[in-house]
Amino acid sequence: MAESEKDKQIIERYQQDEKMMILVYAQWCINHDLDPKALYERAYPGQRENEALQVALELTVTKQESDEIPDETVIQVLQAFGNDDLAFAVQEQIDRRKGANG
Repeated sequence: MAESEKDKQIIERYQQDEKMMILVYAQWCINHDLDPKALYERAYPGQRENEALQVALELTVTKQESDEIPDETVIQVLQAFGNDDLAFAVQEQIDRRKGANG
């Protein structure tokens, strides 16, 4: 395989993984009655609308149709892609929910 083909495959794989990360985040928000766009805006104020998030929202299902996504999973995938500010905002929501239930 030519090096440029290999590079292209690596980039495509990363982009696919990134889309999956965004979908995991969006579905986790839906499962916890949170607005994914609002939480994203809180983490990244002033950024233009995230087109990938919009696409992911179209792929989400209702929380009744969804499998559970563990809190730790969404935090880990966000951090793996360098979305530390969003992971922090998600952790705040987790802490708030656990505080209300505890």
